[in-house]
Amino acid sequence: MIARFEELDWQETRMGELTLRRRADPATGELIYEVKLKDEYLMSSLFTHAEEQLATLGLAAAEGTDLDVLVGGLGLGYTAATALHDSRVRKLDVIDALPAVIGWHERELLPMSAQLVRDPRVTLVHDDFFAVARRHPAPEGARYDVILLDVDHSPRHTLDPSHADLYTSAGIESLARHLTDRGVFALWSDDPPDADFLTTLSSVLSDCSAHVVEFDNRLTGGISSNTVYIGTRR
Repeated sequence: MIARFEELDWQETRMGELTLRRRADPATGELIYEVKLKDEYLMSSLFTHAEEQLATLGLAAAEGTDLDVLVGGLGLGYTAATALHDSRVRKLDVIDALPAVIGWHERELLPMSAQLVRDPRVTLVHDDFFAVARRHPAPEGARYDVILLDVDHSPRHTLDPSHADLYTSAGIESLARHLTDRGVFALWSDDPPDADFLTTLSSVLSDCSAHVVEFDNRLTGGISSNTVYIGTRR
């Protein structure tokens, strides 16, 4: 029988103490997985609908077949796992800056882990997504039909100050170099739609939109929402 709280992993990272824990819901017995960075909750398996919708909405905006997809931010794996449900996905690269998070999945500690690490389309990459976005891709380098990003809380609330430049016109222009023609960029945000950021996104990409994703919040008993931004390379 599992204790109400069980620490599955704890590691010191460049951004602070990172903890993966599992707890049993006292009412239902459901196992809930939570990630904390220092004293801040990063994610919980209680709330995955918006992360799944990030993949669903991003891929719905993509054209063609044989799609190459890049996910920035592995986390609990729900965005990447949802992307795999689209039969058009032929390659899925997932970047995470924290080797501990990749290790959790390689050890199959999380509900989505086996699905990800056993699928031959998936490659887990230890790298800094933001540094990758700044680089000029080599002429023969990979370009993606879809890029899905879920790392920061929002364009205004970043986990690290070094991430902020991505959410400027110059940052989005750099990221767009990694997209194919008509490639799609989709971004998760914990904040309501931000008109200023949508204007910035639209200055570089076309067909930009902000989708409000609502979900039941079992902790508050009410409805919560996140935002998914979508834009297409011109």
